[in-house]
Amino acid sequence: MRLEPRAHHIVWDWNGTLLHDIDAVITATNASFAEFGFPPITLERYRELYVVPVPKFYERLMGRLPTEAEWAVMDETFHRHYWAAAADAGLADGARELLRDWQADGLTQSLLSLAPHDRLVPLVRTYGIEGHFLRVDGRTGPSHSSKAGHLVRHMAALEAGGVSAGRTVLIGDAVDDAAAAAHVGARAVLYTGGSHSRSSLESAGVPVVDTLAEAVATARELAE
Repeated sequence: MRLEPRAHHIVWDWNGTLLHDIDAVITATNASFAEFGFPPITLERYRELYVVPVPKFYERLMGRLPTEAEWAVMDETFHRHYWAAAADAGLADGARELLRDWQADGLTQSLLSLAPHDRLVPLVRTYGIEGHFLRVDGRTGPSHSSKAGHLVRHMAALEAGGVSAGRTVLIGDAVDDAAAAAHVGARAVLYTGGSHSRSSLESAGVPVVDTLAEAVATARELAE
């Protein structure tokens, strides 16, 4: 008897991927820059320079790493303005339907974000999409961390349900997402609607798409 392969699994990124919050991010970034007299940044320049961990992004803009005191002020300012502006953000085009259809096909998915866990979970619930995910995990440590370590823990928690990294595709909007996926042995698809320019994303050496529908279609192909 031929056994069917394990169900494909998607690990979704949140900010800049499922949540279309780039306008809130730019607003908050410019508010944090203003604390130290830096001129505002455009969306185009943000996408060209953005990198994780975030202090490295500030280094690209400032010409040096921020001091611990500067980082504390910029980080607090960013999050204060971001969460105020994010209230007006919505899901990316087609996100709700893609989540529903993937689940309806008997496939599994989860959500992993570097947003604080205690802020992420209530926000996901407000959109009524929590039921589509096996797990919803946000950041529980410092705000300047990368995603790789978080993804290791996320995948370990999913293993009990039969999810393996080799059958998993991470869909995100940052080069750091691709690096995290490679770290655990998963695939990645990167979406241009968030934090990076297309040229920056292409440097990761993984598929780059302009819509979430394309991302899901590519995930299906990669998991074959």
